Amino acid sequence: SAPEVETLAASVEDNGGAYFVPAFSGLFAPYWRPDARGALVGLTRYVNKAHIARAALEATAFQTREVLDAVNADSGVELTELKVDGGMIANNLLMQFQADILGVPVVRPVVAETTALGAAYAAGLAVGYWGSLDELRANWQEDSRWTPQMDASERDRQLRNWKKAVT
Repeated sequence: SAPEVETLAASVEDNGGAYFVPAFSGLFAPYWRPDARGALVGLTRYVNKAHIARAALEATAFQTREVLDAVNADSGVELTELKVDGGMIANNLLMQFQADILGVPVVRPVVAETTALGAAYAAGLAVGYWGSLDELRANWQEDSRWTPQMDASERDRQLRNWKKAVT
């Protein structure tokens, strides 16, 4: 289960040098390689199931970093914080690693499923239930915030190893 994965991944200090590239049906943004296949690299006798669980969680954060790097490059606007939603935001270990690998705060809202909430807000605006976007913004509340704790050299090392695994 998802909570068991977090507990397992948190039982080790790092990924043990293992990197998981989840390209089960190709590798998409920013690579656009539909022919790519998944890979688990860096395995040694030292790596155990906890390291693999951690590598799987970290893969999500690395993929998010790469997409956001592409967005930053295209927009010319630097990311200052990341507001997250969805089921994976319940994983505190992943949220901390996401903040670390991005180098910016990660913010979890009180309402985890903001995609569905956004659809409800759009419908409510369309029929006049809410009067303005400002009224909707006032509804948003922060639940938790993670600030980067990883130093820049370690972040760079991890990103280099991730890119090597993808290659």
